[in-house]
Amino acid sequence: MSTKTVTGKQAAVIEHRDQLIATFAKGEKPPARWRIGTEHEKFVYRLSDHRAPSYDEPGGIRDLLMGLTRFGWQPVMEGEHVIALSGADGSISLEPAGQFELSGAPLDNLHQTCAETGRHLEQVASVGGELGLGFLGLGMWPDKARADLPIMPKGRYAIMLRHMPRVGSLGLDMMLRTCTIQVNLDYQSEADMAQKFRVGLALQPLATALFANSPFTEGKPNSYLSYRSHIWSDTDPARTGMLPFVFEDGFGYERYAEYALDVPMYFVYRDGRYIDAAGQSFRDFLDGRLPALPGEKPTVDDWSDHLSTAFPEVRLKSFLEMRGADGGPWGRICALPALWVGLLYDQGALDAAWDLVKGWDMAGREELRASVPKLGLDAPLPGGGRLRDIAGEVLDIAHAGLAARARHDAGGSDETGFLDPLREIVRRGTVPAELLLERYEGAWGGDVARIYEEMRF
Repeated sequence: MSTKTVTGKQAAVIEHRDQLIATFAKGEKPPARWRIGTEHEKFVYRLSDHRAPSYDEPGGIRDLLMGLTRFGWQPVMEGEHVIALSGADGSISLEPAGQFELSGAPLDNLHQTCAETGRHLEQVASVGGELGLGFLGLGMWPDKARADLPIMPKGRYAIMLRHMPRVGSLGLDMMLRTCTIQVNLDYQSEADMAQKFRVGLALQPLATALFANSPFTEGKPNSYLSYRSHIWSDTDPARTGMLPFVFEDGFGYERYAEYALDVPMYFVYRDGRYIDAAGQSFRDFLDGRLPALPGEKPTVDDWSDHLSTAFPEVRLKSFLEMRGADGGPWGRICALPALWVGLLYDQGALDAAWDLVKGWDMAGREELRASVPKLGLDAPLPGGGRLRDIAGEVLDIAHAGLAARARHDAGGSDETGFLDPLREIVRRGTVPAELLLERYEGAWGGDVARIYEEMRF
């Protein structure tokens, strides 16, 4: 989730609806300026007993953050607490229960992205080793109950933790027990955004399947391959899902703005604190009728904050976020941006991907999304067949898109090799969660604690 960045500048008050649309339009860039921003989260645990450390305890999350300042990271404060770091490689932030996230810098190519990931993981391993901390790449805590987990001192999280049980049964699990990998990508026009959004939504279930990595809950199999993905189905229906309107004729910035206006608010940030506005209407805010701030109108910063509180499978800000993947190990962190850059950053690949999915009806898309957390590559495709039937073809399209980009490293290799972990999953026919379940039933002898040895960064 986003960490609030305070610039000290006075944001413009929203006086007309065009300012809402301008947030999206200002993201338009020519292809030469398109960048890749990769985000990945990981669980932090004590090596000695696998416990999740609290923020304040000696050798806990605060000490981990401060230990990373030796590498040039600068603290970001919320009141008296350091709650994030900023630096040349982007920002490091905390999810609600201390999940550790790198939101990488906007980079030109995947070679840079994977190098950034490597630097980050080496840094946290160095500091974590001194503090007795390890880091786990999974989509969900394999053995922790909600009550086992600490809460980080961030104002927006306190509001969300109060609100989540009002709107869904699994929202607290989303906040406290999950990790993801995401990639943020650019667009050159409203039409380009719309095509990328549609392809991203339609094929997000394939990313969910290929990265499915959360088959355990509280130490036992949970009957899902991506329980993290299932959690979103009962988090908050007003701010999640497949967004059918994206596939309707005329979809663009204005239609997404209308959707976002209908997403209930969480908070308003004023004078260094978060004001609880959970369940209130941004439309009322535009009219100066927000109960939390009567008579006050929103700024463009308030709108940007609000956009960060919608959680669909693909999210629009001034860029597009691909949000369907479980957390995972190093190689798959690099593979997720490879998949989406290959599909979306070359026009030939984008057109080929759209041709593959444009005939799907909405009912079929919804069924695919609903079934993939449990069935993975065996989830049913709209019109017949299984997701595995198109997985290889989609990777071929992504491969062609990456080859066409022709971004080479110092050794002359292009970006296509970053798809190799996904190629292996498709070749094998089993997703990561299925391999974990095999280990659990076999070599681990039903002891899920073995995962800390085998899935540690």
